[in-house]
Amino acid sequence: MTSTAPQPTPAVVSAPAVERAAVVTGASTGIGEATVRALAAQGWRVYAVARRAERLEALAAETGAVPVPADIAEDDDVARLVGAVEAGGGIDTLVNIAGGARGADWVADAKTEDWEWMLRVNVVGTMKITRAFLPMLRANGHGTVLNLTSVAGLVSYEGGGGYNAAKFAEHGMTRALRLEEAEHNVRVIEVMPGLVKTEEFALSRLGGDAAAAERVYEGVEEPLSAEDVADVIRYAVTVPHHVNLDDIVIRPVAQAAAHKLLRKR
Repeated sequence: MTSTAPQPTPAVVSAPAVERAAVVTGASTGIGEATVRALAAQGWRVYAVARRAERLEALAAETGAVPVPADIAEDDDVARLVGAVEAGGGIDTLVNIAGGARGADWVADAKTEDWEWMLRVNVVGTMKITRAFLPMLRANGHGTVLNLTSVAGLVSYEGGGGYNAAKFAEHGMTRALRLEEAEHNVRVIEVMPGLVKTEEFALSRLGGDAAAAERVYEGVEEPLSAEDVADVIRYAVTVPHHVNLDDIVIRPVAQAAAHKLLRKR
């Protein structure tokens, strides 16, 4: 006689969630710091990279990120960073945010040291750290590189020659990288913000002149925040891997174009 007793339902075994892991450079302030927070809040293992160790330690204590003090333009620091990441299990995502502007001189008055610093940090540093991590990202099979550049890499302006040169170069490098790495299933994303109000960007660019830095944002209703840009970065690196958001331009509504910034008086 066949039993009609209900049979137990087989247990459903879920596959373990794959831990996402990223290196985020420029993590001691601004957009880099906000990006560490955004990814860590979603459970990512994040290696927070910047030169200022004390700020990284504070961020790590708050978010659980792994602090790795390093200058991305220094070969020894980059090698040490790669070693620390390998020891921690590797990454699938590299978020290049370290960079910056120095000076607002016209080309006729350009300071060589400012231009050399901008090219070193924005271009050479990004190249060095990307080159160092590409073998790991290729081996992962689903690697991502996201470069934070700027609308200054799309449209030039008076007083921006050095920063324009650096960001145009980084923009060109990013496009070349996308072509080169597609066959390795490494997606390459570029995020290009317009006016973002952070605690240090304009202040650093203008030599610590707080009044001049504040005038950059004067009268602008709701410039972008670091958190606004970090949220876009978080989205871009968490969509399914076959989706590549090649070029993302993000501006405040008040900045309709590079030459049109609305200021309320």
